[in-house]
Amino acid sequence: MPVTHVLLTALWGGLMALERRAFLQAMVSRPLVASTVVGLLLEDIGAGLFVGLLFELLHLGGASLGGSHPDHDTLPAVAGAAFAAQMGDASGTDSTAAMWSLAVLVCLPMGQAGRALEVKLDERARKYFGRAVSAVDAGDLRRAARQNLRAMWPQFVFYGLLCGLAAELGTLLAPFEQTLPLGVLRGLAWAYPAMGTGAAAIAVRGTQARHRFIVAGVAATAAWVVAFGSWYRGQP
Repeated sequence: MPVTHVLLTALWGGLMALERRAFLQAMVSRPLVASTVVGLLLEDIGAGLFVGLLFELLHLGGASLGGSHPDHDTLPAVAGAAFAAQMGDASGTDSTAAMWSLAVLVCLPMGQAGRALEVKLDERARKYFGRAVSAVDAGDLRRAARQNLRAMWPQFVFYGLLCGLAAELGTLLAPFEQTLPLGVLRGLAWAYPAMGTGAAAIAVRGTQARHRFIVAGVAATAAWVVAFGSWYRGQP
């Protein structure tokens, strides 16, 4: 059901963009959580879990301080999980470690693109925030609610659209992935734990959590075990 999966991805991506900035902010939009839900929606939990794990490690130390904006962590995680899941679906199987690597490589730049878009949308939202405050001061709550909706809808639409396009791209590139030589596929499969190890190192450097070395070590070990299992089964 490619079309249904694309629509589900777009809907979830838009909701996560709102959760990240506009409402709730219960950390559901963290890469590991948001992408795992995508895996559940697209019936490929492995894609969501392992793509999200890598992006979670990459962005673990990111924080918005003052006027500084870190790379957008939710967008590449949701898009990457959907990309890998749809590539696997189009190939008639669950996603593999090689597909996870391709998803990460394709969607990684979306972190910076998402940050640039977020800055622009925040600038646009400020004027509606001022109008909403004025409406509340005047006792017009209905007008204040309209201003808030006007400020939020681009977040939902643009980020949802980007996530949906990533899912569709995974479907379109599935035939290309199937033409790759076995050696290339195995190289991509082994690239996943290599990237996981690098992401774990970045996470250790970016956070001052008490057990950061243990968490990073466990995550890197899990990545290597998954990739080795994929290689051992002959499904790079």
